[in-house]
Amino acid sequence: MKRWALLLGILLIFSAAASAQDENPKAEVFAGYSYVRANLGHGIPGINMNGGSASFSYNPTPSIGLVADFGGYHVSNIGGLPVGGNVYTYLFGPKFAYRSGKWTPFVQGLFGGAHASGELPLGPILIIGTRVRPQQLTDGALSVSENAFAMALGGGLDYNATSHIGIRLVQAEYLMTRFASETQNNARISAGVVFRW
Repeated sequence: MKRWALLLGILLIFSAAASAQDENPKAEVFAGYSYVRANLGHGIPGINMNGGSASFSYNPTPSIGLVADFGGYHVSNIGGLPVGGNVYTYLFGPKFAYRSGKWTPFVQGLFGGAHASGELPLGPILIIGTRVRPQQLTDGALSVSENAFAMALGGGLDYNATSHIGIRLVQAEYLMTRFASETQNNARISAGVVFRW
């Protein structure tokens, strides 16, 4: 009888450890849609950018993760002007999660860079009075490209559909960029799917 009780106790310990491993994944991959409300400053109204983001999180402990986040966002109209523009972000930093059954709220602070590129027709540029360098002119448009510091501070909420698949209901962040030596205070909202193992 004592042997059976000991064997049952060992099985319970191993099953509890296996269950804890399922609830506390070592790695997570997120992919989804992202909306950015970008504030350019200089009297230009805020613009809406649509795109996507993906991130990888390595979790050395159940509550602490190390995140690499990459995003791409597009705009085709700024203040009524036909502009083709893209912004790409690459951010890294810590994530703190509270894992409790079906729900995982988290906060994170990410730091890195952003790359912006785009084209603006020459007519509006001449009206604005911008100085244009000849190497920036292509086919009657001004091409711009710039790298800048970026950071994202915020958090989100995941619904854990299974031990390996979750739904990121929302990820809301303050996204700061420093293009043209000025600070842009933006907002980023994302949603999508999380894969865990």
